[in-house]
Amino acid sequence: QVQLVESGGGLVQPGGSLRLSCAASGSINSINPMGWYRQAPGKQRELVATIISGGITNYGDSVKGRFTVTRGNTERTATLLMSSLKPEDTAVYFCYARNWRGGLFSDYWGQGTQVTVSS
Repeated sequence: QVQLVESGGGLVQPGGSLRLSCAASGSINSINPMGWYRQAPGKQRELVATIISGGITNYGDSVKGRFTVTRGNTERTATLLMSSLKPEDTAVYFCYARNWRGGLFSDYWGQGTQVTVSS
């Protein structure tokens, strides 16, 4: 099992910035990708950003140019820097990690952290 612990959510004004962090622990073999999804009330969970070894990133269309995902040197942490935040970015943000072992993978999710963008 892999545990994902998120931190950094909260309330921010429109146009502001916020940083989310995620740390993975447990029976880790090789995590790829690692990143973030979000879910707003009444909506489906959607991709925010993911990153794989080597730094290749993938962003949801609505956050391109505003959000940046990075990964720590140990590849067990991921950070999401969110800037130019909009009210429509309000959602619960979930850390995500895919753990590979012997050619098979398992997906893991954090408990979620609330991000609210409001004046």
